[in-house]
Amino acid sequence: MRQRIAIYGGTFDPIHDGHWQVAKAIMNSFAMDRLLFVPAFVPPHKRGQQISSPFHRLAMLSVATMSDPKMFVSAVEVEAPERPFTVQTLDRLKADYDDAQLFFVMGADSFRDVATWREHQRLLTEYDVIVATRPGHQIGDQGGDQAGVGIAAHLSPQLQANLVDLSGGRLPSEDDFASPHIYLTDYVEVGVSATDVREVAQQGKSVVNWVPPPVAAYIEKYKLYQKP
Repeated sequence: MRQRIAIYGGTFDPIHDGHWQVAKAIMNSFAMDRLLFVPAFVPPHKRGQQISSPFHRLAMLSVATMSDPKMFVSAVEVEAPERPFTVQTLDRLKADYDDAQLFFVMGADSFRDVATWREHQRLLTEYDVIVATRPGHQIGDQGGDQAGVGIAAHLSPQLQANLVDLSGGRLPSEDDFASPHIYLTDYVEVGVSATDVREVAQQGKSVVNWVPPPVAAYIEKYKLYQKP
């Protein structure tokens, strides 16, 4: 049986408890052998926005995952900022882990805009994709015939045919893993966002209730998100 590796991409500015709980839930529900957090250097859809140094974001992920033997951090996008697109990152990781099955993990906000991504058709057909929804996002059918089409109404019928609706905490089956699918999940109901964390930190307050403790200590030590 091939190894299963989850690739969790994002800005992670900073990684918070929502990210962490999603990672743990996907590790358990999909029986992943490992999970790689992949911080973006500068996400193409966030150019022009103020984002923390990728090296700070990489460091926060590193201290957050230090005690978990199955969670790792990849600097693949930080080391190659000229190739920022997700499909390029997955192609490079596929070459590195050619004997593994890769699952790209993305949030519902990103999934909503995925049709604007570079080579999104290839991304969603050549790779397994796990969509992790947050509170307020509707997975279920909203009038269509395909289960789960509500959150994926922006996709073509061909891509909608690859949907696997795992809402309600359902688990994937071994048969699902035989070919790439788009898995819609609602395993975690955590409303925290990176914006919330930054706003609290900006006030000089502790964020230990919203991020892993080592990350809270890192933010405090380097006074991240506080205006000079």
